[in-house]
Amino acid sequence: MKPMSTNFEVGGRSAQKHRTREALLAAARTLIADGVTPTVDEAATAAAISRTTAYRYFPNRRALLLAAHPEVGQTSMLPPDPPEDPYQRLDAVVRNFTTMIADTEPQQRTMLRLSLEADPADRGDLPLRQGRAIRWLTEALEGLGGELTAEELRLLVLAVRATTGIEALVWLTDVAGLSPGEAGELMRWSSQALLHRSRTHPPSIDATSLRGPSD
Repeated sequence: MKPMSTNFEVGGRSAQKHRTREALLAAARTLIADGVTPTVDEAATAAAISRTTAYRYFPNRRALLLAAHPEVGQTSMLPPDPPEDPYQRLDAVVRNFTTMIADTEPQQRTMLRLSLEADPADRGDLPLRQGRAIRWLTEALEGLGGELTAEELRLLVLAVRATTGIEALVWLTDVAGLSPGEAGELMRWSSQALLHRSRTHPPSIDATSLRGPSD
């Protein structure tokens, strides 16, 4: 999903405005990589751009951080010539997904914080709430349509997603003490294990198991 431009950006001198916008985003990403969650003022100072000008592009911190988030235009995690085997397809997607997460970890952590702190009414446009990883994983496993029902495939995708991404990386590194590389390998192993299990014991949810003991 490409970020929407402000009315200011749509006007004349588009090349210059594009350079100014990119300078602000580059400054914001550098600050994020240094452990700072930048305000518009801080990004403007780092980019040597006036505060007044910066606010024409990004009216608040949230707009700036959303635009600075990486992989906004990513539509697939499969390689150009994807394999047909579902294990290889899933491993390629999880490997590329976890590599992207590791390479952009500071920005991913910032977006995770936003997704947890934002007003629930505003969460729909956050990258972590767009379901892109779900689409990537569904694409990887689309060949299982003859083995699993649509609901079983959906549950498998959700199970794999629960063991990958920035949420899993944060827990595996910050709590479990793994290195980012070890965390990535465990995510790949988990995805293969879930796929293997699903082909002999398709995933299901028993609603009765979610209820507490009867009175």
